[in-house]
Amino acid sequence: MYSGEFGKLWLKLSKELKSQMEAGLAPTLTEGQLGVLELLSANERMKPSDLIEYLATTPAAVTTLLDRMEKNELIARERDEKDRRIVWVNVTDKGKAECERGTRIREQLLDSYLNRVSAHNQKLLIYLLGKVAN
Repeated sequence: MYSGEFGKLWLKLSKELKSQMEAGLAPTLTEGQLGVLELLSANERMKPSDLIEYLATTPAAVTTLLDRMEKNELIARERDEKDRRIVWVNVTDKGKAECERGTRIREQLLDSYLNRVSAHNQKLLIYLLGKVAN
């Protein structure tokens, strides 16, 4: 009954958020790269193949993404000391700083949207979105 209206609002909000995030993160970071930095920060180091399930993409796309991030000194790759076939991906100091900056930008952006409604309605919105998401 409300699916059409919900769909339009969700699409509008998603587009706006994505556009504003990309503008805020530019020129040193993309939203996808921020996601990788957050994953790596939470897990200390990961293999490129470990990232595939989180990013829901192909091995080739992960390689391309990591190549760009390495070129921009956000991550470093290193071979495993015991098994040279294994490559580990680590966040650099620059990557950690960019991850913090990106997280702040996202938080400020989401706060600017949430602050359009009362604290009570923010809780209600989060509760209802949780119901829809699960």
